[in-house]
This record gives sequence, structure tokens and C-alpha cells, in this order.
Amino acid sequence: MKVSEIMEPVKDYLLPENTLKEAVNRMKVARRGEKRVGVKGLIVLDEQKNLVGIVSIKDILKTIIPFYMAYAKLGEFTWDGMLEEMAKKVSDKRVSEFMTKDVITIDEDAPLMECADLMVRHNLQRVPVVNKEKRVTGIVYVRDLYYAIVKALLEREE
Repeated sequence: MKVSEIMEPVKDYLLPENTLKEAVNRMKVARRGEKRVGVKGLIVLDEQKNLVGIVSIKDILKTIIPFYMAYAKLGEFTWDGMLEEMAKKVSDKRVSEFMTKDVITIDEDAPLMECADLMVRHNLQRVPVVNKEKRVTGIVYVRDLYYAIVKALLEREE
């Protein structure tokens, strides 16, 4: 089985100039199939539709909660409203400032085992799928790969 057989075609994406607030809104209403179910990460394409990054929930959290806050023992404090205030302060930050720029991709003709290897080795939740021209054609989510494995397992039992 090939990656192209389980990938989700790209329907929603972000632009580098989108704000954090716009990114969160777009992720909240992103489509999977024909339904708007929301996603935990979206690719970032430039004006020419070239892949320039990817944004995940973790990227957004890191933007709202600066890394140095991890060194403080926040559990000892009760700073009601602090998270909301920090989120508002960075809501206009551009996607290009916090996206992951070094994106691992996979060819649409690659075997699923190669995709599984990439996802496990790099602890990825999603992998953009590219064609021979290196244009993004889809994305494979870890759950898509899992469902393909489950299907193969169950078909073998029958």
C-alpha cells in the first residue's frame, strides 16, 4: 500500500502572514473529508503554494507559554487569568514567527512502512505528502496510519 492511498488531500492550510488567532480559528474549523472537525496541526504554504512550515498545537502552546516558564514552579502559584492574558498578548504574532520550519515530508508513492518509520522515528503526528514536483498534495495523520494497520490486521484474521 502507498502513502497516497491513505493520505487526506489538503483542503485547509495557513499562510506565513496569518496571525496566531487566525491559525487557531482555522485549525478549529479545518476539514477532514467532507466534515469540519478541526485538526491539531496545519501546513503553512507561501503564496506560490510551496511548503514553508507546519503549525501544531504544541507550537501554539510554546508561543503562549514561553520556555522559561517551565523552569518556574508554576504549580505553586495561583495566577488566575495568567494564561488568558498571555494568549491575548501573542494573538497577533505571525505564523512565520512560531511555525516549525524544518518539515519532514514523504513522497506520495512511498510505501506505508516508510511513512510508519518516519512517524515513529521522529515522533510525528502528521506528515505532509508531496508529489514529484515537491508540491504538497496531502497529509497523513498518525491515526490514518493506525487505521491502515488495524485494517490489515483484521483482514488477515478473517
